[in-house]
Amino acid sequence: MIARRLLLPAVLAVPALALVGCASGGGAAAEGGSGEGDGIAVVASTSVYASLAEQLVGDAAEVSAIVDSPTQDPHSYEATARDQLAVEGADLAILNGGGYDHFMEELVEAAGTEHVLTVVEFSHAYPGNEGHEDGDEAEHDHEHADEASADAHEGHDHIEGFNEHVWYDPHTVAHFVESLAGELEELLPDDADDIAAREEALLADIEGLEASLQTVSDEAQGSHVFFTEPVGGYLAEAAGLEDVTTEGFAEAVEEGQDVAPATLLAATKAIEGGDVDVVVANAQTGGAETARIIETAEGADVPVVEYAETLPEGETYVSWMASNVSALQDALTSGE
Repeated sequence: MIARRLLLPAVLAVPALALVGCASGGGAAAEGGSGEGDGIAVVASTSVYASLAEQLVGDAAEVSAIVDSPTQDPHSYEATARDQLAVEGADLAILNGGGYDHFMEELVEAAGTEHVLTVVEFSHAYPGNEGHEDGDEAEHDHEHADEASADAHEGHDHIEGFNEHVWYDPHTVAHFVESLAGELEELLPDDADDIAAREEALLADIEGLEASLQTVSDEAQGSHVFFTEPVGGYLAEAAGLEDVTTEGFAEAVEEGQDVAPATLLAATKAIEGGDVDVVVANAQTGGAETARIIETAEGADVPVVEYAETLPEGETYVSWMASNVSALQDALTSGE
């Protein structure tokens, strides 16, 4: 078996947007409890969700992430005793779910955390959500948040056929932000008006991301994308791209398994044969097969876009996703 190999993330151009940093996971663990004064403690599994929480809550809470390094792969992260203390001291825990951050599912279960948000459950693609109307999902009544808390402790395994990298879907993130704001307003009633105002601004920014993706879709509808791993799948789907990844390739790489020789051969032939317009690779993990695909793409003049699993230092969710959308758009128009 080939282990997932950690790589340094690619550096992408960053638009001039306001940037918000997140407290480190180590800092939260060291405190082991709520923030100063009337504040609360919010602990997220990764810096992606910690950034969103911090943008909503401002200085009214201590926000931290268990995995906050841009070079750390959440799939393989092993929680520490300090992480357990951080979650036990948290008033609100945020996890991705779907088997992605199983370490956080275990920490939350052991701590018995009362307020938990599981982001995959806001995705239209999550099992059981396929028929939900947007209006039903977006209601600000916390019913969905309560369901997420109840289900967060059930099942830590990867869900077959479900892409758990849901933070690459701005639509899912918008629904999550609405419920997160509701939870924060309940925990911090004195700051509810400020949180609501920040929520409105953040949702407007996320709508801007969706508009940018629609522009890409208008320009490149039907273009073909090959994924070395499912990271970025939702973003490409929203951009109107057709997934032509050779069956079994991305799944094997994500699980750290060998790609069958016949599968690798079929993949390289598809790229060399002009059946692929852009390759999307994981910037933080990889292996021999991923390197082979990138090398083949470069040799065939097929652009390669690298997407990371965690938030790059100094960026917000919106600025990061804006960079990712721009990178995809540039790749698709580079040959024109």
